[in-house]
Amino acid sequence: MVTKAPERSKNHKARKQVDKTRDPEQVKRPEFAERVEDNMEGTTVYNIPFPTGEDLSILKQMSPIVIKFPYSIDYNFSYGQDSPFFAALTNKRFIVSREPETGYTYATPRGHDMYTGAPTEWVEIKPEGKIHAFTTCFFGSEAFLDQTPFILILVEFEGVDTLFLGRLVGVDPSAANLDWIGKKVKGHYIRNSKLKPTDIYFNMVE
Repeated sequence: MVTKAPERSKNHKARKQVDKTRDPEQVKRPEFAERVEDNMEGTTVYNIPFPTGEDLSILKQMSPIVIKFPYSIDYNFSYGQDSPFFAALTNKRFIVSREPETGYTYATPRGHDMYTGAPTEWVEIKPEGKIHAFTTCFFGSEAFLDQTPFILILVEFEGVDTLFLGRLVGVDPSAANLDWIGKKVKGHYIRNSKLKPTDIYFNMVE
């Protein structure tokens, strides 16, 4: 297909000739700053020791520079097919995903079975099970850093084929031991839902 070139106005040639005759000194050019201005935003460094001579071999022994930098961002994201799971937590209910043909059940939300690819269905269960495994967290992300040390457990629910990761509270992290494996736990919901997996937590059942 041949495309027709756009038509030029009749005075295009005249304008071009005028441009050639224009005095370059009369053409106003944009002004550009010749330096970057300082500001007090972000990280401000006043002095870091550095060798004054030409021998830079001592830099091999330099400790890493570590800074604290403010960072903030807003996200818009979708819970997608996991939405019913979080809606259930908000209503103090616990649902799992089950493949209707095979009965394979996931403790965490899953829209399709990982073996057959078939859509799963939602099934409500009581969040009561036993500790399959646990770990003591002495460090965490910023949201949980002030709560360390804390205990995370993998909960095993009866009739459910996979495990659920949750927070175990009401226990002394320093008392963690292998006797906890197999202990019964029961889920509880926070009063004001945050639409997060941490809307549910677990206590040991004596």
